[in-house]
Amino acid sequence: MAARTAPDSLRLVQDLVNTLDIETGEDALTAGLGAFLRDHGVPAGHGEATALGELQELREALREVCLAHTAGTAVPEPATRTLDRLLAAAPLVLDVQPDGGAALRPAAGLGGAAYLTALVAAGIASAVAGGTWTRLKACEAHDCRWVFYDKSPAGRSRWCTMAVCGSRAKMRTYRAKRAESE
Repeated sequence: MAARTAPDSLRLVQDLVNTLDIETGEDALTAGLGAFLRDHGVPAGHGEATALGELQELREALREVCLAHTAGTAVPEPATRTLDRLLAAAPLVLDVQPDGGAALRPAAGLGGAAYLTALVAAGIASAVAGGTWTRLKACEAHDCRWVFYDKSPAGRSRWCTMAVCGSRAKMRTYRAKRAESE
């Protein structure tokens, strides 16, 4: 599904949200939080058990944001409150670069969940500035919810893949209409 991979600024958000397979219930964070953090260049932090809970909360709040992007609706209030709380514990600093450019980065001294959360925030800020944030969406299928990057010209994709989730949804609609008419 490489065609649905998010740009660099949003790849961490996509990777984080997709650590839970809704259909099977398999949670890659529970199975290997340390590996996930290392794979994303996150320095060790304090209390892995706390970090797991915070990152699972962050993941689900981000999934709600991506679902809102798919539906074209407002982000649910509980998700915004969760994000506000978690992001407040993960401060960013503006890093002015020698070429005159600038980028947000995690504040000094962060590690673990707070560092990863700060990286997520910096990526989202970059995507908002670039106008790509709302193209990160969650599959509309209730048993999927996989996060994908909508590269369609109109930006109205609703499923992670038309071949599976889209076809299932269209078949359900077809069968319901057919049953209704009979």
